Amino acid sequence: MDTKDFLTELVDTPGISGYEESISLKVSSVFERYCDEVRTDAFYNVYGKMTDQIGEGMPKVMLAAHIDEIGLMVKEVCEDGFLRFVSVGGVDQRILPGLEVIVHGKESLLGIIGAKPPHLQIGDEAKKALEMKDMAIDVGFSGEKIKGLINVGDPITFKSPLTTLNGTIVCGKALDDRAGAAILLETMKQLKELRFEAEVYFVATVQEELGTRGAIISAFRVMPDIGIAIDVTHGDMPDASKEETFSMDKGPVIAIGPNMHPGLTKKLMDIAKEHSIEYLVEVEAGPTGTDARAIQISRSGVPTVLIQLPLKYMHTTVETINIETVKKAGMLLARFISSMKEGWREWMNY
Repeated sequence: MDTKDFLTELVDTPGISGYEESISLKVSSVFERYCDEVRTDAFYNVYGKMTDQIGEGMPKVMLAAHIDEIGLMVKEVCEDGFLRFVSVGGVDQRILPGLEVIVHGKESLLGIIGAKPPHLQIGDEAKKALEMKDMAIDVGFSGEKIKGLINVGDPITFKSPLTTLNGTIVCGKALDDRAGAAILLETMKQLKELRFEAEVYFVATVQEELGTRGAIISAFRVMPDIGIAIDVTHGDMPDASKEETFSMDKGPVIAIGPNMHPGLTKKLMDIAKEHSIEYLVEVEAGPTGTDARAIQISRSGVPTVLIQLPLKYMHTTVETINIETVKKAGMLLARFISSMKEGWREWMNY
């Protein structure tokens, strides 16, 4: 399957944190084309297992990318038909006015987020950013007609399909971190063309946006020898600090810090150099906030690396990535895994 087509389908599929059933089914159906075995647990983490040559003492490797997205949830169904809502995950309330959303009730209803226009604001209202409590979703129905269609607690997703900009740049919602799931797919495709001596688990994790919960569960279940977390970092943007952002066209970003194993991280960089794959480096002096932190401390501890995709406008409906970097990341990870031979434990020495 073409990686961009896969990403298009992922972006179109709803799945806010805690409500990942639909996106889990979508990912499972694609993983089944490449993996020897695919399973889903009670929380909708997806596990795709690939094996090639398994010798005694060969590693069990877990790659993890989360498939949940930030979104909203119905808090109140008003008598006049408007919907009050709360956020699920780190939603920036400043971007909300005017957005199109889909309310997933008994049927999916298109809605818009509205607020009092500037003409009707009084006093200091016009000088302040609107707060979520002052906004409402309008689905076009009266209060009487909306009864029975939408209930308190129904999830809400943003309507923002994958769009191609110039060249290899695409944008849309939920690319944090469904672009990481696309990297999983690209790694699978590349591994099919290589020989490798490992038991590889591709895990699409859930509820990362609420505290890496899916990675906690899946790492405990898989019990890997090596963990590879895949997520996004900040791409270069106007007025953003150059120390905290990364070029969109110079390859994936490899993280360095106490959350990542130094020996494995060095080996990942060595493999990139050996195969002339561009990469950048990000220093993470504390917990990364990604699945890497959950994998690292699972059970008795898992040596873990973190590879990241530069992404602009994080946690908005126009998250932007370079699709070529997705392919480069997949190439690097496939070669990293295929290089794990009999002496792989020596990588832990540094």
